[in-house]
Amino acid sequence: MFATLALVMAASLIGPLLAAGRRPIVPVVVGEIGAGLILGTSGFGLIDPSVVPLPSLSTIGFILLMFSAGTNIDFASPVFRAGAKRGLAALVLALVASVPGAFLLVALSGVGAPAWIAVLLAGSSAAVAFPIMVEQRLDRASIASLLAWIALADSVTVVLLPLAIGSGGSPLAAIAADTAIIFLGALILLGGSRLRSWRAARLMRVWSRTRGWALQLRVALVLVFVFGAIAATWGGSQLVAGFVAGIVLGRLRQPARLATQLSGLADGFLVPAFFVLLGARLDLRALVGDPRALAFMVLDALLVVAVHQVGGLALTERRVPTALAASAQLGLPSAAATLGLQSGALSPALAAALVGAALLTLVPATIGSLRLAADAAERRNPDPGGTEAPG
Repeated sequence: MFATLALVMAASLIGPLLAAGRRPIVPVVVGEIGAGLILGTSGFGLIDPSVVPLPSLSTIGFILLMFSAGTNIDFASPVFRAGAKRGLAALVLALVASVPGAFLLVALSGVGAPAWIAVLLAGSSAAVAFPIMVEQRLDRASIASLLAWIALADSVTVVLLPLAIGSGGSPLAAIAADTAIIFLGALILLGGSRLRSWRAARLMRVWSRTRGWALQLRVALVLVFVFGAIAATWGGSQLVAGFVAGIVLGRLRQPARLATQLSGLADGFLVPAFFVLLGARLDLRALVGDPRALAFMVLDALLVVAVHQVGGLALTERRVPTALAASAQLGLPSAAATLGLQSGALSPALAAALVGAALLTLVPATIGSLRLAADAAERRNPDPGGTEAPG
Protein backbone atom coordinates (compact mmCIF):
# COMPACT_ATOMS: atom_id res chain seq x y z
CA MET A 1 0.00 0.00 0.00
CA PHE A 2 2.67 2.53 1.00
CA ALA A 3 4.69 1.88 -2.16
CA THR A 4 1.59 2.60 -4.27
CA LEU A 5 0.82 5.77 -2.30
CA ALA A 6 4.43 6.89 -2.67
CA LEU A 7 4.19 6.38 -6.43
CA VAL A 8 0.90 8.31 -6.65
CA MET A 9 2.29 11.26 -4.71
CA ALA A 10 5.55 11.19 -6.67
CA ALA A 11 3.49 11.33 -9.86
CA SER A 12 1.56 14.31 -8.49
CA LEU A 13 4.83 16.30 -8.34
CA ILE A 14 4.86 16.43 -12.14
CA GLY A 15 2.04 19.00 -12.04
CA PRO A 16 3.91 21.67 -10.05
CA LEU A 17 7.08 21.04 -12.05
CA LEU A 18 5.29 21.70 -15.34
CA ALA A 19 3.50 24.73 -13.89
CA ALA A 20 6.67 26.29 -12.49
CA GLY A 21 7.83 29.67 -13.74
CA ARG A 22 7.01 33.32 -13.32
CA ARG A 23 4.00 33.17 -15.64
CA PRO A 24 2.91 29.53 -15.75
CA ILE A 25 0.74 28.54 -18.69
CA VAL A 26 0.13 24.85 -17.97
CA PRO A 27 -2.22 24.33 -14.98
CA VAL A 28 -1.01 21.96 -12.29
CA VAL A 29 -3.83 19.48 -12.89
CA VAL A 30 -2.68 18.92 -16.49
CA GLY A 31 0.60 17.49 -15.25
CA GLU A 32 -1.16 15.41 -12.61
CA ILE A 33 -3.56 13.83 -15.09
CA GLY A 34 -0.72 13.33 -17.57
CA ALA A 35 1.38 11.54 -14.97
CA GLY A 36 -1.56 9.27 -14.19
CA LEU A 37 -2.00 8.50 -17.89
CA ILE A 38 1.65 7.50 -18.21
CA LEU A 39 1.69 5.31 -15.09
CA GLY A 40 -1.84 3.89 -15.27
CA THR A 41 -4.09 2.01 -17.67
CA SER A 42 -2.95 3.90 -20.76
CA GLY A 43 0.76 3.62 -19.98
CA PHE A 44 3.00 1.33 -17.99
CA GLY A 45 0.29 -0.02 -15.69
CA LEU A 46 2.27 0.78 -12.55
CA ILE A 47 -0.76 2.33 -10.83
CA ASP A 48 -3.96 0.29 -10.55
CA PRO A 49 -6.68 2.75 -9.40
CA SER A 50 -8.91 -0.14 -8.29
CA VAL A 51 -6.49 -1.36 -5.59
CA VAL A 52 -7.48 -0.58 -1.98
CA PRO A 53 -7.30 2.15 -0.62
CA LEU A 54 -7.01 4.11 -3.87
CA PRO A 55 -10.77 4.14 -4.69
CA SER A 56 -11.55 5.64 -1.27
CA LEU A 57 -8.77 8.22 -1.59
CA SER A 58 -10.02 9.14 -5.04
CA THR A 59 -13.59 9.62 -3.78
CA ILE A 60 -12.47 11.81 -0.88
CA GLY A 61 -10.22 13.81 -3.21
CA PHE A 62 -13.16 14.25 -5.58
CA ILE A 63 -15.36 15.61 -2.78
CA LEU A 64 -12.60 17.95 -1.59
CA LEU A 65 -12.07 19.17 -5.17
CA MET A 66 -15.71 20.27 -5.28
CA PHE A 67 -15.31 21.59 -1.73
CA SER A 68 -12.44 23.82 -2.91
CA ALA A 69 -14.60 25.05 -5.80
CA GLY A 70 -17.38 25.88 -3.33
CA THR A 71 -15.09 27.92 -1.10
CA ASN A 72 -14.38 30.18 -4.10
CA ILE A 73 -18.07 31.09 -4.35
CA ASP A 74 -19.34 33.96 -2.21
CA PHE A 75 -22.76 35.13 -3.30
CA ALA A 76 -22.73 37.91 -0.69
CA SER A 77 -19.49 39.55 -1.79
CA PRO A 78 -19.60 43.08 -3.29
CA VAL A 79 -17.84 41.80 -6.42
CA PHE A 80 -20.48 39.13 -7.01
CA ARG A 81 -23.33 41.57 -6.43
CA ALA A 82 -21.76 44.04 -8.86
CA GLY A 83 -21.58 41.47 -11.63
CA ALA A 84 -24.59 39.29 -10.78
CA LYS A 85 -27.03 40.80 -13.28
CA ARG A 86 -24.72 40.52 -16.28
CA GLY A 87 -23.33 37.19 -15.11
CA LEU A 88 -26.80 35.69 -14.77
CA ALA A 89 -27.80 36.97 -18.21
CA ALA A 90 -24.63 35.42 -19.69
CA LEU A 91 -25.37 32.09 -18.04
CA VAL A 92 -28.97 32.08 -19.31
CA LEU A 93 -27.78 32.73 -22.87
CA ALA A 94 -25.16 30.00 -22.55
CA LEU A 95 -27.74 27.52 -21.26
CA VAL A 96 -30.10 28.35 -24.13
CA ALA A 97 -27.29 27.95 -26.67
CA SER A 98 -26.11 24.70 -25.07
CA VAL A 99 -29.33 22.83 -25.98
CA PRO A 100 -28.99 23.01 -29.79
CA GLY A 101 -25.24 22.67 -29.32
CA ALA A 102 -25.75 19.36 -27.49
CA PHE A 103 -28.01 17.97 -30.20
CA LEU A 104 -25.52 19.10 -32.84
CA LEU A 105 -22.66 17.37 -31.00
CA VAL A 106 -24.61 14.12 -30.72
CA ALA A 107 -25.58 14.29 -34.41
CA LEU A 108 -22.02 14.98 -35.60
CA SER A 109 -20.14 12.59 -33.31
CA GLY A 110 -22.75 9.87 -32.92
CA VAL A 111 -22.08 9.46 -29.19
CA GLY A 112 -23.38 10.91 -25.94
CA ALA A 113 -26.77 12.10 -24.75
CA PRO A 114 -28.04 15.69 -25.21
CA ALA A 115 -29.13 16.13 -21.56
CA TRP A 116 -25.75 15.86 -19.85
CA ILE A 117 -23.85 17.28 -22.82
CA ALA A 118 -25.93 20.48 -22.62
CA VAL A 119 -25.03 20.83 -18.94
CA LEU A 120 -21.33 20.39 -19.68
CA LEU A 121 -21.35 22.84 -22.60
CA ALA A 122 -22.77 25.62 -20.41
CA GLY A 123 -20.57 24.88 -17.42
CA SER A 124 -17.48 26.65 -16.16
CA SER A 125 -14.94 25.71 -13.54
CA ALA A 126 -14.18 28.11 -10.71
CA ALA A 127 -11.49 25.76 -9.38
CA VAL A 128 -9.60 26.11 -12.67
CA ALA A 129 -10.64 29.54 -14.00
CA PHE A 130 -10.00 31.49 -10.78
CA PRO A 131 -6.36 30.33 -10.40
CA ILE A 132 -5.70 31.30 -14.04
CA MET A 133 -7.05 34.79 -13.29
CA VAL A 134 -4.89 35.02 -10.16
CA GLU A 135 -1.82 34.02 -12.18
CA GLN A 136 -2.58 36.83 -14.64
CA ARG A 137 -3.08 39.30 -11.74
CA LEU A 138 -6.56 40.33 -12.85
CA ASP A 139 -8.31 42.82 -10.59
CA ARG A 140 -11.50 41.19 -9.28
CA ALA A 141 -13.53 44.39 -9.41
CA SER A 142 -12.78 44.85 -13.13
CA ILE A 143 -14.03 41.35 -13.98
CA ALA A 144 -17.06 41.25 -11.69
CA SER A 145 -19.38 39.99 -14.44
CA LEU A 146 -16.96 37.19 -15.30
CA LEU A 147 -16.61 36.07 -11.69
CA ALA A 148 -20.38 36.12 -11.17
CA TRP A 149 -20.92 34.21 -14.42
CA ILE A 150 -18.48 31.45 -13.43
CA ALA A 151 -19.84 31.26 -9.88
CA LEU A 152 -23.42 30.91 -11.08
CA ALA A 153 -22.50 28.44 -13.83
CA ASP A 154 -20.55 26.31 -11.38
CA SER A 155 -23.44 26.28 -8.90
CA VAL A 156 -26.16 25.45 -11.43
CA THR A 157 -24.28 22.81 -13.41
CA VAL A 158 -22.96 21.03 -10.30
CA VAL A 159 -26.58 20.39 -9.28
CA LEU A 160 -27.82 19.52 -12.77
CA LEU A 161 -25.01 17.22 -13.94
CA PRO A 162 -25.66 14.22 -11.66
CA LEU A 163 -29.36 14.32 -12.54
CA ALA A 164 -28.62 14.55 -16.25
CA ILE A 165 -25.93 11.88 -16.46
CA GLY A 166 -27.58 9.46 -14.02
CA SER A 167 -26.02 7.40 -11.24
CA GLY A 168 -27.84 4.14 -11.73
CA GLY A 169 -30.29 4.89 -8.91
CA SER A 170 -33.67 6.57 -8.63
CA PRO A 171 -33.73 10.15 -9.97
CA LEU A 172 -36.31 11.10 -7.32
CA ALA A 173 -34.07 9.74 -4.55
CA ALA A 174 -31.13 11.69 -5.98
CA ILE A 175 -33.17 14.91 -6.07
CA ALA A 176 -34.34 14.30 -2.48
CA ALA A 177 -30.77 13.68 -1.28
CA ASP A 178 -29.37 16.77 -3.01
CA THR A 179 -32.24 18.87 -1.66
CA ALA A 180 -31.55 17.54 1.85
CA ILE A 181 -27.87 18.46 1.53
CA ILE A 182 -28.69 21.99 0.37
CA PHE A 183 -31.32 22.44 3.11
CA LEU A 184 -28.95 21.14 5.80
CA GLY A 185 -26.23 23.43 4.49
CA ALA A 186 -28.55 26.43 4.82
CA LEU A 187 -29.41 25.43 8.41
CA ILE A 188 -25.74 25.03 9.33
CA LEU A 189 -24.98 28.39 7.77
CA LEU A 190 -27.67 30.10 9.86
CA GLY A 191 -26.79 28.27 13.05
CA GLY A 192 -23.04 28.55 12.57
CA SER A 193 -23.19 32.32 12.25
CA ARG A 194 -24.83 32.52 15.67
CA LEU A 195 -22.71 29.82 17.28
CA ARG A 196 -19.49 31.66 16.49
CA SER A 197 -20.49 34.50 18.83
CA TRP A 198 -21.03 32.24 21.87
CA ARG A 199 -18.45 32.57 24.63
CA ALA A 200 -17.84 28.81 24.76
CA ALA A 201 -17.22 28.67 21.02
CA ARG A 202 -14.77 31.57 21.19
CA LEU A 203 -12.94 29.89 24.08
CA MET A 204 -12.67 26.60 22.19
CA ARG A 205 -11.22 28.42 19.19
CA VAL A 206 -8.59 30.04 21.39
CA TRP A 207 -7.64 26.71 22.98
CA SER A 208 -7.52 25.05 19.58
CA ARG A 209 -5.15 27.72 18.28
CA THR A 210 -2.86 27.75 21.33
CA ARG A 211 -2.85 24.00 21.98
CA GLY A 212 -2.66 22.78 18.39
CA TRP A 213 -5.96 20.89 18.28
CA ALA A 214 -6.91 21.89 14.71
CA LEU A 215 -10.48 21.80 16.02
CA GLN A 216 -11.99 23.83 13.19
CA LEU A 217 -10.38 21.54 10.62
CA ARG A 218 -11.99 18.55 12.33
CA VAL A 219 -15.40 20.26 12.31
CA ALA A 220 -15.00 21.16 8.64
CA LEU A 221 -14.18 17.55 7.76
CA VAL A 222 -17.18 16.35 9.76
CA LEU A 223 -19.33 18.68 7.66
CA VAL A 224 -17.86 17.36 4.40
CA PHE A 225 -18.22 13.71 5.38
CA VAL A 226 -21.76 14.11 6.74
CA PHE A 227 -22.84 15.59 3.41
CA GLY A 228 -20.95 12.84 1.62
CA ALA A 229 -22.69 10.20 3.75
CA ILE A 230 -26.10 11.63 2.89
CA ALA A 231 -25.22 11.50 -0.79
CA ALA A 232 -23.86 7.94 -0.59
CA THR A 233 -26.77 6.62 1.48
CA TRP A 234 -29.65 8.23 -0.39
CA GLY A 235 -28.20 8.16 -3.90
CA GLY A 236 -27.33 11.83 -4.06
CA SER A 237 -24.35 13.51 -5.67
CA GLN A 238 -20.88 13.80 -4.19
CA LEU A 239 -20.50 16.92 -6.36
CA VAL A 240 -23.31 18.63 -4.51
CA ALA A 241 -22.06 17.36 -1.14
CA GLY A 242 -18.59 18.81 -1.52
CA PHE A 243 -19.73 21.99 -3.26
CA VAL A 244 -22.36 22.90 -0.65
CA ALA A 245 -19.93 22.18 2.20
CA GLY A 246 -17.41 24.53 0.56
CA ILE A 247 -19.96 27.31 0.15
CA VAL A 248 -21.05 26.96 3.79
CA LEU A 249 -17.51 27.06 5.14
CA GLY A 250 -16.52 29.96 2.91
CA ARG A 251 -19.61 31.93 3.89
CA LEU A 252 -18.89 31.42 7.60
CA ARG A 253 -15.66 33.37 7.14
CA GLN A 254 -13.34 30.81 8.69
CA PRO A 255 -9.86 32.05 9.69
CA ALA A 256 -6.86 31.94 7.39
CA ARG A 257 -5.36 29.24 9.60
CA LEU A 258 -8.17 26.84 8.72
CA ALA A 259 -7.83 27.68 5.02
CA THR A 260 -4.14 26.81 5.27
CA GLN A 261 -4.90 23.52 7.01
CA LEU A 262 -7.53 22.56 4.45
CA SER A 263 -5.23 23.53 1.61
CA GLY A 264 -2.50 21.32 3.02
CA LEU A 265 -4.83 18.34 3.30
CA ALA A 266 -6.71 18.84 0.03
CA ASP A 267 -4.27 20.54 -2.34
CA GLY A 268 -1.23 18.80 -0.91
CA PHE A 269 -2.57 15.25 -0.86
CA LEU A 270 -6.12 14.23 -1.71
CA VAL A 271 -6.97 16.42 -4.72
CA PRO A 272 -3.67 15.70 -6.53
CA ALA A 273 -4.22 12.02 -5.77
CA PHE A 274 -7.69 12.26 -7.35
CA PHE A 275 -6.33 13.74 -10.59
CA VAL A 276 -3.44 11.26 -10.79
CA LEU A 277 -5.86 8.37 -10.22
CA LEU A 278 -8.31 9.84 -12.74
CA GLY A 279 -5.52 9.89 -15.31
CA ALA A 280 -4.54 6.34 -14.34
CA ARG A 281 -8.13 5.22 -14.87
CA LEU A 282 -8.59 6.84 -18.29
CA ASP A 283 -8.00 4.63 -21.31
CA LEU A 284 -6.24 6.54 -24.07
CA ARG A 285 -5.98 3.43 -26.20
CA ALA A 286 -9.77 3.16 -26.24
CA LEU A 287 -10.00 6.86 -27.15
CA VAL A 288 -7.47 6.63 -29.99
CA GLY A 289 -9.18 3.50 -31.30
CA ASP A 290 -12.61 5.14 -31.37
CA PRO A 291 -12.95 7.76 -34.14
CA ARG A 292 -16.34 8.86 -32.83
CA ALA A 293 -14.93 9.56 -29.38
CA LEU A 294 -12.05 11.53 -30.92
CA ALA A 295 -14.52 13.58 -32.96
CA PHE A 296 -16.57 14.14 -29.82
CA MET A 297 -13.50 15.43 -27.95
CA VAL A 298 -12.63 18.07 -30.56
CA LEU A 299 -16.23 19.12 -31.23
CA ASP A 300 -17.00 19.32 -27.52
CA ALA A 301 -14.14 21.74 -26.90
CA LEU A 302 -15.14 23.89 -29.89
CA LEU A 303 -18.78 24.00 -28.86
CA VAL A 304 -17.90 24.91 -25.26
CA VAL A 305 -16.10 27.98 -26.60
CA ALA A 306 -18.95 28.77 -29.03
CA VAL A 307 -21.64 28.45 -26.34
CA HIS A 308 -19.73 30.77 -24.03
CA GLN A 309 -19.29 33.29 -26.83
CA VAL A 310 -23.08 33.36 -27.11
CA GLY A 311 -23.23 33.95 -23.36
CA GLY A 312 -20.75 36.79 -23.76
CA LEU A 313 -23.32 38.72 -25.80
CA ALA A 314 -24.96 39.66 -22.48
CA LEU A 315 -21.87 41.63 -21.46
CA THR A 316 -21.28 45.29 -22.25
CA GLU A 317 -17.52 45.24 -22.86
CA ARG A 318 -14.62 42.87 -23.57
CA ARG A 319 -17.11 40.22 -24.60
CA VAL A 320 -14.79 37.90 -26.51
CA PRO A 321 -11.91 37.61 -24.00
CA THR A 322 -14.33 37.42 -21.06
CA ALA A 323 -16.27 34.60 -22.71
CA LEU A 324 -13.00 32.81 -23.50
CA ALA A 325 -11.93 33.05 -19.85
CA ALA A 326 -15.33 31.71 -18.74
CA SER A 327 -14.98 28.64 -20.97
CA ALA A 328 -12.34 27.02 -18.74
CA GLN A 329 -13.45 23.55 -17.72
CA LEU A 330 -11.90 20.62 -15.91
CA GLY A 331 -13.57 19.93 -12.58
CA LEU A 332 -17.04 19.35 -14.07
CA PRO A 333 -15.91 17.12 -16.99
CA SER A 334 -13.64 15.21 -14.61
CA ALA A 335 -16.63 14.72 -12.34
CA ALA A 336 -18.74 13.60 -15.30
CA ALA A 337 -16.07 11.10 -16.33
CA THR A 338 -15.84 9.77 -12.78
CA LEU A 339 -19.61 9.49 -12.38
CA GLY A 340 -20.03 7.99 -15.84
CA LEU A 341 -17.38 5.31 -15.29
CA GLN A 342 -18.76 4.44 -11.86
CA SER A 343 -22.35 4.10 -13.09
CA GLY A 344 -21.50 2.57 -16.47
CA ALA A 345 -23.18 5.46 -18.28
CA LEU A 346 -19.97 6.32 -20.17
CA SER A 347 -17.60 4.10 -22.09
CA PRO A 348 -13.86 4.33 -21.30
CA ALA A 349 -13.30 6.06 -24.65
CA LEU A 350 -16.00 8.69 -24.04
CA ALA A 351 -14.79 9.34 -20.48
CA ALA A 352 -11.29 9.98 -21.82
CA ALA A 353 -12.76 12.22 -24.53
CA LEU A 354 -14.54 14.33 -21.89
CA VAL A 355 -11.34 14.98 -19.96
CA GLY A 356 -9.42 15.59 -23.19
CA ALA A 357 -11.97 18.17 -24.31
CA ALA A 358 -11.76 19.87 -20.92
CA LEU A 359 -7.99 20.13 -21.24
CA LEU A 360 -8.41 21.70 -24.68
CA THR A 361 -10.67 24.43 -23.22
CA LEU A 362 -7.80 25.59 -21.01
CA VAL A 363 -6.05 26.99 -24.09
CA PRO A 364 -8.73 29.56 -25.07
CA ALA A 365 -9.41 30.27 -21.38
CA THR A 366 -5.77 31.18 -20.83
CA ILE A 367 -5.76 33.29 -24.00
CA GLY A 368 -8.84 35.15 -22.77
CA SER A 369 -7.26 35.81 -19.37
CA LEU A 370 -4.08 37.08 -21.04
CA ARG A 371 -6.12 39.47 -23.19
CA LEU A 372 -8.05 40.73 -20.17
CA ALA A 373 -4.76 41.30 -18.33
CA ALA A 374 -3.35 43.17 -21.35
CA ASP A 375 -6.48 45.33 -21.60
CA ALA A 376 -6.29 46.14 -17.89
CA ALA A 377 -2.60 47.08 -18.18
CA GLU A 378 -3.37 49.30 -21.18
CA ARG A 379 -6.09 51.14 -19.26
CA ARG A 380 -3.74 51.68 -16.32
CA ASN A 381 -0.96 52.93 -18.63
CA PRO A 382 -2.67 54.32 -21.74
CA ASP A 383 0.54 55.98 -22.99
CA PRO A 384 3.60 53.86 -22.02
CA GLY A 385 5.89 56.19 -23.97
CA GLY A 386 5.04 59.11 -21.72
CA THR A 387 3.66 61.26 -24.54
CA GLU A 388 0.13 62.52 -24.85
CA ALA A 389 -1.99 62.02 -27.91
CA PRO A 390 -2.65 65.23 -29.89
CA GLY A 391 -5.93 66.97 -29.30
